[in-house]
Amino acid sequence: MGLLSSDQLQFFNSQGYLVIESFAGEDEIEGMMKRMEQLVDNFDPSSTASIFSTKNQQKLTDDYFFDSVERVSFFFEEKAFGDNGDLKQPKQLSINKVGHALHEIEPAFKKFSSSQKFSSLMHSLGYKRPAVMQSMYIFKQPGIGGEVVPHQDSSFLYTEPQTCTGLWLAIEDATKLNGCLWAIPGSHKNGLVRRFLRDENGVKFDRPSPSYDQKDFVPIEVKSGSLVVIHGDLIHQSFENLSPKSRHAYSLHVVDTDGCKWAPENWIRRKVEPEPLYVS
Repeated sequence: MGLLSSDQLQFFNSQGYLVIESFAGEDEIEGMMKRMEQLVDNFDPSSTASIFSTKNQQKLTDDYFFDSVERVSFFFEEKAFGDNGDLKQPKQLSINKVGHALHEIEPAFKKFSSSQKFSSLMHSLGYKRPAVMQSMYIFKQPGIGGEVVPHQDSSFLYTEPQTCTGLWLAIEDATKLNGCLWAIPGSHKNGLVRRFLRDENGVKFDRPSPSYDQKDFVPIEVKSGSLVVIHGDLIHQSFENLSPKSRHAYSLHVVDTDGCKWAPENWIRRKVEPEPLYVS
């Protein structure tokens, strides 16, 4: 059975995104937050100094980043380090995100990512053999949470034909003050603008980013537990978090593996093929 109503599907097809309120229960949210707190507490910052920035993604050329697709890896905020190379504040307030295989490795995240409601949602969207290609816990730290520049998810997870859908779960309330998502409604209808490619030298975009009029973006403010479903071609972004409140989120990206080809130039190159959520 599909999860979405015909009105919801119509809105998604028209706008390129959809908000499903109360998609995750309080127990699910608490379980993921508690487990992430444990993971961060157990993480040794001296083991890596990998920094994640959407402004400088072409610098992501190290094996730590590439291998994270099948691991639980930690990435710091750009502004986390001082001039001496040391963290300016506790690690708990310095990490940008943790990814990219939480949905496979960590039970609390795996349980949510493979739940019946999750599968029902993908069925509603017409997926025949959906597979989660990556998952991320995003912190959007108070005061230093970095900007995510305008982008399309299909740029990074390209299939032929295109099948990428982003699923963004608000772990905490997301507002304009603490860095909620912003999107250009209907922009998915204009198709994919550029691709993010990997070769022997690292990663790069195949063309420059277009310029966007900020007046075209609308905020997507949501409560904890709400899920934002994002078309792979929707142009969306988020601003820096300059507020004193964090904006935790759990983000996944799904593609269909039924009759669809995973582009070999994508940055994700798995050693083991992902298990589908179901086969219809």
